Amino acid sequence: MPAEPSAAALSNPLLRYFLATRPAFLSVTFTACLVGLATAAADGVALNPVTSLVTVLFALVAHAGINVLNDYYDATADGTNVERIYPFTGGSRFIQNGVLTQRQTRLFGLALLAAVVPAGLALAAQAGAGLVAIGASGLFIGWAYSAPPLALASRGLGEAAVAAGWLLVVLGTDYVQRGALAPTPLAAGLSQALLVAAVLFINQFPDRRADEAAGKRTLVVRLGPRAARWGYPVIAGGAYGWLGLQLVLNHLPGAATLALVPLPLSAWAAAELARHAARPAHLAGAIRTTIAAALLHGLLLAGALAFA
Repeated sequence: MPAEPSAAALSNPLLRYFLATRPAFLSVTFTACLVGLATAAADGVALNPVTSLVTVLFALVAHAGINVLNDYYDATADGTNVERIYPFTGGSRFIQNGVLTQRQTRLFGLALLAAVVPAGLALAAQAGAGLVAIGASGLFIGWAYSAPPLALASRGLGEAAVAAGWLLVVLGTDYVQRGALAPTPLAAGLSQALLVAAVLFINQFPDRRADEAAGKRTLVVRLGPRAARWGYPVIAGGAYGWLGLQLVLNHLPGAATLALVPLPLSAWAAAELARHAARPAHLAGAIRTTIAAALLHGLLLAGALAFA
């Protein structure tokens, strides 16, 4: 496991703030953007390279801001989390290890989200007003995920919020290119969104005791590890089942069958979680595999749609 961040190791302020965004986790948003661009291309839309680049860039900025604010609002639970598996669970550790103060973290997260607004409005001026609704919904869900009074993750609604948020990334990226809503990004995007939700779900097992002590009633806290472990095959199985249904209904090209390739990875992670749900120290491999499955699924799906 990599070493946790420290103020001494991150004396460069640019590097400090960049790493506070947890950049490795932004890859799931990058992949979702690729799926959105590919759905537009699959329907014959000529992609605009400038708006494509701006969309991806500011989707990543939005995700970065949400990550930073999540660290701020989860500071209490993360501070007592002794079962964390860094860097996957337990937050970025920037507040707990004195790299950034809580005030600095909050202001940085808000600044990142604020930076998204003018870019989104500029894209909406070209693509259409529907993008404002998609973007505003995405930012609201990202904020409400951990911020009171809604704190969706603390109410057992974190997985639903994450699935909705990443589906909106696909829909919004497609909308910028197409200028309208369409069924293809929904058909392709939901499986990707559910696999991202599976990442959140399995990450909650090492965090369970700290979350419960801090009053966070996540889905894993509510169900307990023995019952909650069966939620993983439901979420991941729903992702692959949705994709299979879209293929059967001819809503996606046959080449999208390639996106089923990561199914064995998800199945292995589900089996590991079933064995070690109550022993979170043994879940590092399953967490890595869950992330890999989500990324591979998105890349294969985007490639299949773009080149089918």
